[in-house]
Amino acid sequence: MLAKVHSAQVVGLKVDLVSVEVDISKGLHSFSIVGLPDKAIQEAEDRISAAIKNSGFKSPQKGNRKVIVSLAPADVKKEGPIFDLAIAVGYLLAAKEIKFEPKKVAFLGELFLNGEVQSIKGALMIARRLAEAGFTELYLPKENAKEAALVKNLKVFGIQNLAELTHHLSPNEEREEKVFAPLSAEPPAEISETETTIDHLFDMCDVKGQFSAKRGLEIAAAGGHNLAMSGPPGTGKSMLAKAFTSILPDLNFNQMMEATGIHSAAGVLGSSLVIRPPLRAPHHTASYISLVGGGAWPKPGEITLAHHGVLFLDEFPEFDRRVIESLRQPLEDRVIQIARARGSMTFPASFILIATMNPCPCGHKGVRGKECICSPMALMKYERKISGPIIDRIDLWVDVPVVEYEKLSQKGGGGEASVKIKERVMSAREKQKARAEKLGLQNKSEKLNSQISAKEIAQLAPLSDSCIKLLNSSAKQLDLSARAYHRIIKLARTIADLANDTDIKEEHLLEALQYRPKK
Repeated sequence: MLAKVHSAQVVGLKVDLVSVEVDISKGLHSFSIVGLPDKAIQEAEDRISAAIKNSGFKSPQKGNRKVIVSLAPADVKKEGPIFDLAIAVGYLLAAKEIKFEPKKVAFLGELFLNGEVQSIKGALMIARRLAEAGFTELYLPKENAKEAALVKNLKVFGIQNLAELTHHLSPNEEREEKVFAPLSAEPPAEISETETTIDHLFDMCDVKGQFSAKRGLEIAAAGGHNLAMSGPPGTGKSMLAKAFTSILPDLNFNQMMEATGIHSAAGVLGSSLVIRPPLRAPHHTASYISLVGGGAWPKPGEITLAHHGVLFLDEFPEFDRRVIESLRQPLEDRVIQIARARGSMTFPASFILIATMNPCPCGHKGVRGKECICSPMALMKYERKISGPIIDRIDLWVDVPVVEYEKLSQKGGGGEASVKIKERVMSAREKQKARAEKLGLQNKSEKLNSQISAKEIAQLAPLSDSCIKLLNSSAKQLDLSARAYHRIIKLARTIADLANDTDIKEEHLLEALQYRPKK
């Protein structure tokens, strides 16, 4: 009596398809699982046996029978209780307790002792991989069905317990109908009306004054540029950073699929899909691995969780030097590569960096009426925490000065609401998309100005002779690197888009140059 069903697991952001073979033969009772299982899978015998018994079937631990469960391929390590449901179904099929055709059907889920199914990680990514492999049906916990149903050409069934599943797969004479229907794979309609209307932490108009900083944030949102804000404590830097997501456009369907899949694989998805640009704000005491990702089996960190969103690093110089330097690759290549003894992973990391900092450790340097108590050594150490390569990769450096008390007490005074700014940001992004498509760069149509390569600048951000002369002269005075030189052009391109100008003008370049850090 041999049965074969299918399952899968997520390792990092990679999906491994796993075949679950169950063989039942006569002999002294034994229940063994082979195929490089970890401790959680090795303990599955008692868990699965109790679930089967409490679902109305004879326990595998009753009677003299030898049960062997093989998880193939045998040379791939299996982790976690995600295979519980598949093993239970495979056993019932081998024992002829149920009958159905398992060829293109997959099962995912952890079992409780009473037969109920617990939610899993990485459901969306697994569903996409199964659809690519030609599977037609997927059975998984009801809590994960919503995200898995985003995948087309795959029937997704959300189940609550093992008994319900067996009745559905193998109806008896008294109950011939199926227990439940597959979820619809048409999510955009339900998402656009319900879940996109969310409350942001702050609105731009909640912050009094700081119009130059708001201008910088608008440019950053329009072109996907990285931004750093420097100013004394209590000037609204953190509020501005948290309000930044309120001016970002909603994710498109492909971006939503990717972001939701990442959050699901990391186990931080919650009950709703990721339909807005995520905001990740790790504390400055965060470790290298928590930010970058890693572990024995590499898992995504905060950098990857911020994909298609914002990575907010408050008190930027207070982060460990190693953590700050780890941002070099993702800020340049939009990916992060992690190599470990058991294997290497490449995680997506296309995010907008928003960093905030004080002018010095005490925060009073250059503040009128305040005395800086930092020693020259402390100042030098503080400034050296951010290296030149990191500075080059941040396009906008904005000062956030102290706001006068009179302005704080004024009614209004916060300027435009986020909704108005967001309209201009969306308009600028549409121009970027149209420009790429017009030049035949369809595969680049979703790239923002900040993502233009040095090779593409001549096509997407050409400069007039007068602008080239101005930029070259300024670059010599500011001693700009080649990277900073190109980033100035891309920033000017975004400023021109916000101004509804087809060509980059000198005033756009001058404004872009103003956002370089003051030496």
